[in-house]
Amino acid sequence: MAAAAGSAVITFKSTGGVVTKPGGSADRRVATFQHCSPVSGGIGSAQLRASIGLQCRSRSSFASSGVRAQVATIEQASAEAAQTVEAPVVVVTGASRGIGKAIALALGKAGCKVLVNYARSSREAEEVSKEIEACGGHAITFGGDVSKEADVEAMIKAAVDAWGTVDILINNAGITRDGLLMRMKTPQWQEVINLNLTGVFLCTQAAAKIMMKKRKGRIINIASVVGLVGNVGQANYSAAKAGVIGLTKTVAKEYAGRNINVNAVAPGFIASDMTAKLGEDIEKKILETIPLGRYGQPEEVAGLVEFLALDPAASYITGQVPDSISFSYFFLFFFDCKFQLTNLMVLAPLYADTKSHVSATHWLKSVAHMGPSLCHDFAFSLLFQPT
Repeated sequence: MAAAAGSAVITFKSTGGVVTKPGGSADRRVATFQHCSPVSGGIGSAQLRASIGLQCRSRSSFASSGVRAQVATIEQASAEAAQTVEAPVVVVTGASRGIGKAIALALGKAGCKVLVNYARSSREAEEVSKEIEACGGHAITFGGDVSKEADVEAMIKAAVDAWGTVDILINNAGITRDGLLMRMKTPQWQEVINLNLTGVFLCTQAAAKIMMKKRKGRIINIASVVGLVGNVGQANYSAAKAGVIGLTKTVAKEYAGRNINVNAVAPGFIASDMTAKLGEDIEKKILETIPLGRYGQPEEVAGLVEFLALDPAASYITGQVPDSISFSYFFLFFFDCKFQLTNLMVLAPLYADTKSHVSATHWLKSVAHMGPSLCHDFAFSLLFQPT
């Protein structure tokens, strides 16, 4: 938004060049007058030429002063517009490290005023804030638990007290308490649901009150691919992230009439403190399932979030869940986008390789008539069943 607003001001200034148009028109009028005036021969022609010259100079002077006045008016309007353009105010939850930190830094460097929320990592949050300010941005930190309504209300109030409003909300805060369902304790389940899902609900509700009054705002929720496909040992986390996706789609419909865009991003394996703790054998197996052969980086997720938060081209996107699924589930994304035929052709050779007794062409013909949901399920069963 900041970039867009700045561009508008620059464009407005540059259209000051159009002020040559009134000047050009005035010059043409003078030229026409000169062309039509008798300027040769006959008695009194010298006096006539002098009189015409005086009129031409008078009109030219008037046109020139008019141009200067218009230029001054436009420059003044441009200056006033530049003064009234405010940098977007962003609240990023869980912004002291990982994806949240990358998002806060990206938006801060893009010219936003950023509230850096944290739960326990105050020192890291302060470092994020200082880095934003070092780049010429504005930032404040706020320690609070987004699963608690009082903390959320205080956080939004802190942003409004500092900068007057909230334009963008990034719901990123989240935790994991992994364990197989048969061994999972109720507190493990509830803690993850409270922070990862209820926290999104509370922050969205609080920020949307301000956005609704302005009839403008953008909300981006950080979900996860496991909310789409599940993951062993993460029943609580998968349920919470699936809930975030459902919440995103519903809130997008409820607030669309108020010009509030609500989207979610569902990252796959992203380099983080969690992945750093994985054993070498586990990491090797994970990387083997990723076509790019590496983890995603927080900055790559932040780039997508920055687009959804600030880019004018994202103003018509709402209720969507772009997923950076850079591993085997990647293929399923295309079915959701309904590009069945093109991507069935991508999958066909894969199926032919693993099921050599059925040709790729035969397989294509046998499933091309399926609807999107059937294709999705069928592809899943083919990709992940034992060979």
